[in-house]
Amino acid sequence: MPLSENARPTTLPDEAADASQRGCRVPVVVETPQHSGLTSPLDYLAPTALPAGTLVRVPLGRRTVLGVVWDTPAAGPDALPDEQLKPVAEVLDGLPPLPADWRQLVGFAAGYYQRALGEMALMVLPPELRQLDATQWGRREKRLHKAVASHDDRVATAERPPLTPQQADALAALAEPGSPKPFLLWGSTGSGKTEVYLRQAERALEAGQQVLMMVPEINLTPQLEARVAARFADRRIVSLHSGLTPAQRLRNWLMAHYGHADLVLGTRLAVFTPLPRLGLIVVDEEHDPSYKQQDGARYSARDLAVYRGHLHKVPVILGSATPSLESWFNALPPSEGGTGRYRRLAMPARVGDGNMPTVRVLDLSRAPKPARGDTAPPLARELLAAITERVERGEQSLVLLNRRGYAPVLQCGDCGWKSGCPHCSAWRVFHKVDRTLRCHHCGFTERVPRACPDCGNQDIAPVGRGTERLEEQLAEALPGARLGRIDADVTKHKGALEAQLASVHAGEVDVLVGTQMVAKGHDFRRITLVAAVNPDAALFASDFRAAERQFALLLQAAGRAGRDAGVAGHSEMWVQTWHPMHPLYQALRRYDYADFARQQLKEREMAGLPPYASLAMLRAEGRTQEAAQAFLLEAARLAQPHAGEAVRLYPPVPTPVQRVANVERAQMMIESPQRLALQRFLAAAHPVWLAQAQQHRRSGLMRWAVDVDPLAI
Repeated sequence: MPLSENARPTTLPDEAADASQRGCRVPVVVETPQHSGLTSPLDYLAPTALPAGTLVRVPLGRRTVLGVVWDTPAAGPDALPDEQLKPVAEVLDGLPPLPADWRQLVGFAAGYYQRALGEMALMVLPPELRQLDATQWGRREKRLHKAVASHDDRVATAERPPLTPQQADALAALAEPGSPKPFLLWGSTGSGKTEVYLRQAERALEAGQQVLMMVPEINLTPQLEARVAARFADRRIVSLHSGLTPAQRLRNWLMAHYGHADLVLGTRLAVFTPLPRLGLIVVDEEHDPSYKQQDGARYSARDLAVYRGHLHKVPVILGSATPSLESWFNALPPSEGGTGRYRRLAMPARVGDGNMPTVRVLDLSRAPKPARGDTAPPLARELLAAITERVERGEQSLVLLNRRGYAPVLQCGDCGWKSGCPHCSAWRVFHKVDRTLRCHHCGFTERVPRACPDCGNQDIAPVGRGTERLEEQLAEALPGARLGRIDADVTKHKGALEAQLASVHAGEVDVLVGTQMVAKGHDFRRITLVAAVNPDAALFASDFRAAERQFALLLQAAGRAGRDAGVAGHSEMWVQTWHPMHPLYQALRRYDYADFARQQLKEREMAGLPPYASLAMLRAEGRTQEAAQAFLLEAARLAQPHAGEAVRLYPPVPTPVQRVANVERAQMMIESPQRLALQRFLAAAHPVWLAQAQQHRRSGLMRWAVDVDPLAI
């Protein structure tokens, strides 16, 4: 039964009273804070019945907010009478109601990820739409229709490249009739997965359908957008991601909702775009953790894309050279221990039959040691010689170090002081360019002190190495080489990333230093050598997904080399390591993802970890660590009766970085071998935790949230 909007009973004006006599009760979802407990639609009155999905503006307390008319049936006999309900303030006329499948997707996401229905529904709408009243909406609508009428219908000019046999086989499988399973397109880097996406999109567009293509990060969107625009110049293509202005995002969303846009390119939030003629969903680099929202409603866009494909009965293509173990498990037949829910399409060969780069694992324990007092060189002598050879031949090299800044920490050699953050349990990173110490968690920044704050020693030195320091050291080791760097610091200004990439593509950079930003999705034609400088840290991390992520990163990085068949024969991937015999590196040398996945799945099964179990994390933030953990302990006690034998609650512990911006954080893991049992438990426990949180706010609890299917524990 929907809740009634009765938080502030007031005497209704005459027009509202008249509406109560002649109006209809309508359920409306609005965005409300979690602690309010308003998780269901609220009842309002409208002069006439409004279709579900209609956007309206309604009073909520002292504000007027945007809401969506929902499908919930009329209130029962226990609800407040009509004369005590508030009227709908405005209806956004002319905007088609949000369709039933969109509402079903939002309802599923809200229930599965344990969020309020109104929070989920309003969160996924364009921010600017939430601010418009009926008059402002009318002006926007006229502007939109004028833009549609003036669209320049061009003719596609890009030629379609010939298909490889593997691409042809994949497209033939995608064309088979019947109820489609999700397809896992497992193709090596450079195998032409994007061409398969484009050919399948062409089929959908010719059938009068719309296509949704998703990429994990904004910096990959312009590259794919340019390629799609060249292929489908006669089609309307829009992009949806956080890099757009609010006005651009609203216009593109409306183009999709009205059905004017033929193809939508976007990041994770694009999965909620209403598309009346949806015929295909593509999730590129499906393994990427960026598809999982890390705050607020912690949804997985990849998993929701699969669910949306099921709702629409349309094909979903999950593409990756290194699939997530969950997707790989779902693509394994039951005879091999998997579920068989997905159909795997393999494309192991590169376009042009070029070889993958030869992987050279360099044992650092056998490398010459630096003389006493000297700093260890960033790259081993053999690797520097290989890069020098590339520079002399006019080829490019990529050096991967997944740590930005100059050094992870500054340290005093006399007293041991380190550049810790006063607001977080983390070190502040030294950035030499602007001589600052910067916390990458809370953003707190200070100038580098002239001397040690504790003992006054002026000899404080950087410890460790980031991309900024690596670039400086390589410039000394490779005189005459043109160096470039791509990381979050260099590309934070608008247009900086595009400019850096353009210089690499133009051959103006000999050695490119970068973080994981450059390891995936980019088509660098001149790079023939990739080097991983410090990959060992992930081998012994506490996170059970660390090895999976590291293998994916290294294999994706290797795929940046030798993409032009003419240079593939002498392309190389160098890995500097203290553990050359580690199974991860041995599998990487053979490019044997299947063997790596088999090893990892065996370990996961023995440990009872996903995909053999379902997890949720109850996270709490408080003024003190004691307050956060006290809430979690009480939450476990109160929810235990709902757990039964199928759900296990672990003791609460601090998060890996337990203090951020002076807020203490703790978490409690909840595990079940059955996904349905975990969902039932969370649904039963959520109201209990909601009531409990109200009491704990007096004792220092600040926020709490449930993270279903967490990426890290």
